[in-house]
Amino acid sequence: MEDATNHIQLACFILEDKQFAVDIMRIREIIVPHQLSPFPCSTELLEGVINLRGTVIPVMNMRKRFGIPVIDDAAAGKVLIVTLVGQLLALIVDDVMEVISVPVTDIKSPILIDFGVGMEIILGVCLVNTRVVMILDIDSLLCTHT
Repeated sequence: MEDATNHIQLACFILEDKQFAVDIMRIREIIVPHQLSPFPCSTELLEGVINLRGTVIPVMNMRKRFGIPVIDDAAAGKVLIVTLVGQLLALIVDDVMEVISVPVTDIKSPILIDFGVGMEIILGVCLVNTRVVMILDIDSLLCTHT
């Protein structure tokens, strides 16, 4: 039997035809989209805020973060509530697929070449069956891309 401490559990989600994952320990909950209150002035990274049981949480559309055309259907997709240092952040994604357990040794460093918007927040990649899954660095989400 393999030692569970040598594995990381990742929640997989999709954006368009791309698969991403975040450490399950960073997810507080997964919800359906809520009514979004926009900011009075536009911001590059954040769409607005939601009220989740009395807590105001900023919202980031992950399609926008990766430069993928945004879907106008406000009810489409799922929202991941993730924990950053000292705050919560809501991530709008197309769908949440599954939770996987990956051996830490199977996680590879991302390619260091800049392939476009969002690549600076890729922490690593892993192969799950025949799928390539990109693991996000949650703490880098609010950093502006260059």
